[in-house]
Amino acid sequence: VQLQASGGGLVQPGGSLRLSCAASGFALDFYAIAWFRQAPGKEREAVSCISTSDGRTFYADSVKSRFTISRDNAKNSVYLQMNRLEPEDTAVYYCATALNWNRSRWYDPNFYDYWGQGTLVTVSS
Repeated sequence: VQLQASGGGLVQPGGSLRLSCAASGFALDFYAIAWFRQAPGKEREAVSCISTSDGRTFYADSVKSRFTISRDNAKNSVYLQMNRLEPEDTAVYYCATALNWNRSRWYDPNFYDYWGQGTLVTVSS
């Protein structure tokens, strides 16, 4: 089971980026996928998650209306479209999945079993 996060980079405030999380070794459509981020000196925090059966999505309050999570099962990938980026969004972004996902704990990093390597997003002018 491997997850590969990509798409990070340097962007100006107000700009956009799209992160990708590609899965290998398993069919991603059977698993919920979450995005977390970790800024320097801060704890890892949940950003967004997309479930499997009903495609329900979850967002942290700080990114609601700016970020959109989606999945493409044919490409075995999940995406995070990030718009109106702010300097506070600067962090390493990780995708993760859990073997026994529970939507009531979608925000808890301790609940996830497999993690991608992370991709750095820097929002700065």
